[in-house]
Amino acid sequence: MSNPYPIQTHARLRTWLTAGYALFIVYASLSPFAGWRNQGLEFGEVLHLGFTYTAFDAIVNLLSYLPLGFLVVLTLRARHGAAASVFFGVCAGVLLSAGMEYLQMYLPSRNSSNTDLLSNSLGTLIGALLAVSITSRPWLLARLTHWRSSLFHHGKEIDFGLALLALWMFGQINPSLPMLGNVFISEVARQPFAKLPPVPFDWWESGAVTLNLLMLGTLMLTLLRIPRNAATASLVVLSVVALAKFIAAAVLLKSWALLLWVNSEAMLGIIAGMLLLLALRWLSSIAMLAFGTLMAATYFVIINFVLDSNAPSAATSVYHWHYGHLLNYNGLAQTISLCFPLLLIFHLSRIRKI
Repeated sequence: MSNPYPIQTHARLRTWLTAGYALFIVYASLSPFAGWRNQGLEFGEVLHLGFTYTAFDAIVNLLSYLPLGFLVVLTLRARHGAAASVFFGVCAGVLLSAGMEYLQMYLPSRNSSNTDLLSNSLGTLIGALLAVSITSRPWLLARLTHWRSSLFHHGKEIDFGLALLALWMFGQINPSLPMLGNVFISEVARQPFAKLPPVPFDWWESGAVTLNLLMLGTLMLTLLRIPRNAATASLVVLSVVALAKFIAAAVLLKSWALLLWVNSEAMLGIIAGMLLLLALRWLSSIAMLAFGTLMAATYFVIINFVLDSNAPSAATSVYHWHYGHLLNYNGLAQTISLCFPLLLIFHLSRIRKI
């Protein structure tokens, strides 16, 4: 008789990831959540307007909803067949998109569009079909299940922790933030080869980077079956984040801003964080959880009350485009930085009770 526990824990993790990504979409669609008023629009009129096609908007909307369709169908496939999963997954994406377009009619800073609804629905469908394609390969699922079981503990607390890790990584790939940093890059556009005045080293920012890395390391220690691999696993996660950050910077940022996310504060903070993480492995479980809670609380205080966390709009000058999508993404990254230490403290408190 097969053990249903791995199936249950995978279903929980998929549910966490799906719910989290749906919240991302709600945030990106309705940010800045201010200025609500009736603008005299009817949703039926919006749907019957002629299609206004912008390639950039269509691609962004399609790619934004593709992971949603993928995650929803992955979640549904744990209990339903392929056809039913695709049908209900696409329905969920269409309903969410329609709801966001409807609410945007009451936000003067946003525009409701039938083109957005069509692009979002198409992205959901592509993601759903991709998920069905993957789940139809038992050998691939078996390997992924074995890989997950060999690396990480099981349990609902661990599933929440893995979802928290995905949240942290998503917030870190923003190229307008320094590596593991919190202050948006706000350097004004300049002429090539122009000499800039020296900027004093920010020890608080470097300390925040160290704390950010220690939070990641503490999270990895609670998830991994072999705690001594926490430093190596953290380096792998950092490498993935750095690669994604570089690709995003190459696509989104101006050429002179390509490597602004690599600064001396971040590099010193990462080195200090890795050395402390190596020492953290020798602490007892209770001491490690207490230390992680202290680091998360200290990080929360620093980024809220010490660092000058400028507004997301401060980074618009480093981008090729000044679309609202980028501003919303910056705001989302800032929100993740504010919420992650609190969510980590919640996770550590649950682990401590096991």
